[in-house]
Amino acid sequence: QVHVVESGGGSVQAGGSLTLSCTASGSSANTRCMAWFRQTPGKEREGVAAVGGDSTTRYADSVKGRFTISKDNDRNTLYLYLQMNNLTPEDTAMYYCAAEAICGPTSLLSEDYNYWGQGTQVTVSS
Repeated sequence: QVHVVESGGGSVQAGGSLTLSCTASGSSANTRCMAWFRQTPGKEREGVAAVGGDSTTRYADSVKGRFTISKDNDRNTLYLYLQMNNLTPEDTAMYYCAAEAICGPTSLLSEDYNYWGQGTQVTVSS
């Protein structure tokens, strides 16, 4: 079992920056493939950025060049970050951290992830 917790959301003006953090703890958590997703009311959950077991990264087109995903680990805890720059109102959403039970190709598909945090809200005002 892997326990996932996000933090770092908040409110910011357009053009600003935020950094989201996530910890994934539990058995072999530091070998997990991880990703950030976001969701707004009435819309499907969208993959934003992912990092594979070999540290390859993948980004949604809408955030390329503005968001950076990174990870670090310590024993059975994985730390995942999402640096978000040049934020726009369209980035407003609940952001979720997720982990795979078994690492496969770096994926932005929600169905590939087994463990989810409760989410952290990001609000960007114009």
